[in-house]
Amino acid sequence: MFDDLLQQYDGEYAKLFERFAQEEAKADVKLEAASQFMVQIGAIMAAQGIDCYKQILPAALKVLGPVAIKEIIYQAGAYLGLTKVYPFLSVTNEIFLANNIALPLESQSTTDQSSRQPEGTNAQVAIFGEGMAEFYQKGKMNYLLAANCFGDYYTRTGLDLKSRELLTFSFLLGHGGCESQLASHVNGNLKMGNDYSTMMDVIYVCLPYVGYPRSLNAVAVLNQVTSK
Repeated sequence: MFDDLLQQYDGEYAKLFERFAQEEAKADVKLEAASQFMVQIGAIMAAQGIDCYKQILPAALKVLGPVAIKEIIYQAGAYLGLTKVYPFLSVTNEIFLANNIALPLESQSTTDQSSRQPEGTNAQVAIFGEGMAEFYQKGKMNYLLAANCFGDYYTRTGLDLKSRELLTFSFLLGHGGCESQLASHVNGNLKMGNDYSTMMDVIYVCLPYVGYPRSLNAVAVLNQVTSK
């Protein structure tokens, strides 16, 4: 995780961090390696950790592959906005090209202008329940959520719905200040089969990168939602 200069000048901190991140925080975590990398990238992007991202991406690329990496970034745009995502796209392209990965990658889109809203609504219903079937009709923001956030991104191949919903949990965890949305996506994750232990695993593997305050807030939301 640390470059050579940091290892040289701050080796003591590097050892403390690595022990915490790789041994203590991950102790008893059952989340598979691919999912660990996915949510760590999601949380790091949300926290704007571009330098940490540069260090973790080569290892993540070997496990996730280029398509999944790009899908993580594309979906992040809906939750973090272009201003936060743009630097990660640029760095990713540089690293991909340095690893002889041909760009652009094959498109993973499955919708067009006419199908994006209906298919996005279908994704919302699958994740949150039948109450979302008419959600898009209740205002412009609701329509945009259905057509853009879910219709343009959740419907793409490269990551399945269950993974995408867990990824969203990591975006909101890493961003902080999104407790209302985090609560909704706790419910969405439960419906997708990502149980309490899985979401706690996400919090633990992201904790070293986003810190205790955001992690504790996420635990509080998770406990509150699941206690109901």
